[in-house]
This record gives sequence, C-alpha cells and structure tokens, in this order.
Amino acid sequence: MPPPTPAPPTRPVLTPGSPLDQLRGRVVEALSALPGYFTSKTTIEGLAATDLFSLNTVLGATIEVQVVQTLNRMRDAWDPNDQWPMHTFERQPQTFPDVRLVSHAGGMPNVALGIELKGWYLLAKEKEPSLRYKVTPAACADADLVVVVPWYLSNVLAGTPITIAPWVESARYAAEFRNHWWQHIRQTTSDAAIDLPAGVGPYPTKDQQIGDRPHSDGGNNFGRIARIDDLMGDFINNALTTSVAGIPAEDWVQFFRTYSENRDPEQIKTMLKARYAAATAVGTQQDGERIIALLDELAALLDQA
Repeated sequence: MPPPTPAPPTRPVLTPGSPLDQLRGRVVEALSALPGYFTSKTTIEGLAATDLFSLNTVLGATIEVQVVQTLNRMRDAWDPNDQWPMHTFERQPQTFPDVRLVSHAGGMPNVALGIELKGWYLLAKEKEPSLRYKVTPAACADADLVVVVPWYLSNVLAGTPITIAPWVESARYAAEFRNHWWQHIRQTTSDAAIDLPAGVGPYPTKDQQIGDRPHSDGGNNFGRIARIDDLMGDFINNALTTSVAGIPAEDWVQFFRTYSENRDPEQIKTMLKARYAAATAVGTQQDGERIIALLDELAALLDQA
C-alpha cells in the first residue's frame, strides 16, 4: 500500500495585531484596491493585431514599475498611522523578492516585507500568466507576498494600460504548495523528487542560488503555478471574464489567436460566424446580443487590417 499523501501546507501566520501583521494586512488591502489608483503615462498607438501577444514582453517591466509607484502613492492606505515613515516600495528586478518595502535609515537596509510582482497581459494567447515561480520556500519571509497584476490596453489595440484586481498570495505558501502539488497531487510516473538549495534565508543576495530543482521536468513546467488550479484557477477564470471594450477578455483572446494563425479575413469571418451560430441559437437573448456585438467588433478590426 502506498504511503498516505502528506497534508497540504498552510499559510504562515504572523503575530496577531503586531505592527508587521497590521502592515501586511493593509498592503494586501491596498493591492486589492490598486485598479482604482493605478495610472500610467504609457500610451500605445498603431499596434497590429498580430503583435498583441508580445505586449507583456514589451511592457511587462514598465507595468511593474508603475505598480510600485502606485503603491507608494497609496501610503495612506497601508501606513495610515505613520508607523513606517522611512519605508518605501523599491523594485529590485535582479533579486527575490523583486519589490521590497525597505528603509535605508542609518545606512543599512531594513526590509519590512517583500512582494514578488508579475504583470499578466490579459489578452495573452496562453490565457494564463506565464510566470515560473521556482523560489525555494526558505527564501520567503512570513510576511512576503507573490502578486500577479492583470492588465490590458484601454482601447484593446491602443491606449493606456488598465489594471484589474490582482492575485495576492503568501509567497512562502505558494512555494510550498507548488512543491506539494508537484510531488503528491500531480499525476506522473516520473521522479517527483525536488532538490532544495541549502543555506537560504529571506531576502537573499542576487548571487545566491534560491531555486528549487525537480529531478525530472522534461516539459519545463516546474514553477508554472498558473496551471495549479488550487492556487490560481479561480482567479484566472474570473479575470478572463473581464469586460474589455464591452466584450469578455477570453473572447478577444480567441479572436486574436484565430486571426494570428489565419490571415484570410473572409475565412476568419466565416469561421467566427460558424463558431457562434450554435451558441446564438441555444443561448439566451443576452448571449445572442453579446455574440453579435463581438462579431461587429471583429469585423471592424478585420476591415482596418
């Protein structure tokens, strides 16, 4: 008989009511409110539909910088009593976590908590964040977070970036659950063991080895936490229903995938009409109206192309 599956990990608990516990809670609340405060001076114009899928590569770092700037403007939300007056959020992309709430008073960095921050272009072809989160649990302080911020352009193919509510999770818990899933939940016949680096602690230097290494990973899938339903499944599904110019994000993704794979406009229109005809027939009036609106939007884009 195989040994029983170990219990899944639990999220770290800070000392209730402590300054750090209160700070972390308020930072989480500020992140949830981020879309209402996020602003960007970046403007995209004249983008071809076929170039959309590369936007996260082009703008991902810029979005992350602007998220950090927004958090610093939201100080009243996460430090209303001025308990952390010398601390500011700083982005340090070559280290983990890549955003740190830090003070340099006295000449020495004093880190309160860290955020591993990643942007997710909501209209990406994969319909999921592409991050690979491989950091070992020991590198995560109890207060650290991992955050994924979905974004899209205000006019679909142009405009300024707009964010929606991010995914926020304990960094340590996400790392531990990733390993638990890899070793005990994932269906596989390959070696599920993982090697963890030794001598690692929170806020490592950039030259330290902090990544866990699976014994067998032929598909290079270790760390793709967006594919772990128990971690990000509900968040991703909900995010893809976001209305972008009046049409759910997932429908835009389907169109752009079809368009990028087949440049014949008439054939694309025929395929799309066939795809949605059945849904219009069996769905509600609201479904039909949404589908017709979608086709109108797509036809306009094809005419422009």
